[in-house]
Amino acid sequence: MHARLLPLLFLAAPAAAQDAPPAAPAPTAVAPATGPSATDPTLVAFTSVDSRMTVPVSIAGAGPYRFLIDTGAQRTVISRELAATLGLATGHDVRLTAMTGTAAAGTVVIPSIGVTPSATGTAAAFGGGRIEAPALLRANLDADGMLGLDTLQDRSLSIDFDRRVMAVSPSVRRRRRELSTPGEIVVRARSVFGQLVVTDAWVGGAKVRLILDTGSAVSLGNSALRRRLGRRGYPPVPIEIVSVLGQSMTADYTRIDRVRLGGLVIDALPVAWADVTPFARFGLADRPAIMLGMDALALFRRVEIDFANRELRLLLPRALADQRAREGWPPG
Repeated sequence: MHARLLPLLFLAAPAAAQDAPPAAPAPTAVAPATGPSATDPTLVAFTSVDSRMTVPVSIAGAGPYRFLIDTGAQRTVISRELAATLGLATGHDVRLTAMTGTAAAGTVVIPSIGVTPSATGTAAAFGGGRIEAPALLRANLDADGMLGLDTLQDRSLSIDFDRRVMAVSPSVRRRRRELSTPGEIVVRARSVFGQLVVTDAWVGGAKVRLILDTGSAVSLGNSALRRRLGRRGYPPVPIEIVSVLGQSMTADYTRIDRVRLGGLVIDALPVAWADVTPFARFGLADRPAIMLGMDALALFRRVEIDFANRELRLLLPRALADQRAREGWPPG
């Protein structure tokens, strides 16, 4: 089996200092909201491209254009074709680290960007000031661009797979942890280069780091985890991974059982085995780790990612939630 995928993207240092580690993205200024309240969520209907989410985006008032939501990308990216159509000014050259390796890329200056709310939205879409975004070929993105952590890191994303709607809200750091609702699992995470990394996860007795990556159609596990599991799991099939740089590689796609995430045990979690470059960037080349893509996140009815509070909330599928209630499981 072969599949065209869009894996996680990092922005490394500028080309003149390309060996330096990536820095955490700087906060992006937020445009004033209009409507009843600046804290009301913006509701956005999303569509799917190879299982990944695209949302309508406006650039300097023009649009809408289809951008992927990518919690694994440190920076927002735009297609070269759209940048040329809009006549965006050129910026500095940078070196990008993607799943399949690194490459130099030019950037363009996006004067402002915002997500276009659906008809049910109660607030204006969030936006930011000047963004210097890498420009890549649209054929490799399968979209007009990607929204990365530079526009998402101070937000809370609630992805409702049943209604196919995403709510985007400002996120404020809480002093106390909020209680979970029935059927919901709450998992704490830590921030590494702006990405959320879940540490309360185990597979086959091995502690595993989980990196949230909505920009990837598949979840990716490294060789350190594969060695710990040995021959356990389902027979793998080969798939092709094509990165945003146009480079490709093959990986063994399979499923693994008994994955514990917080208080939840997941069987038949899909994962592709590949020692992709970002594992080393996170310092996880020799530690069991999984980049949790959309094939895993879509198993849940709703996924909420709260960057400011470093929290992941998962609403269980109805059948599993009902089973846990019958068995007397506590929430969270």
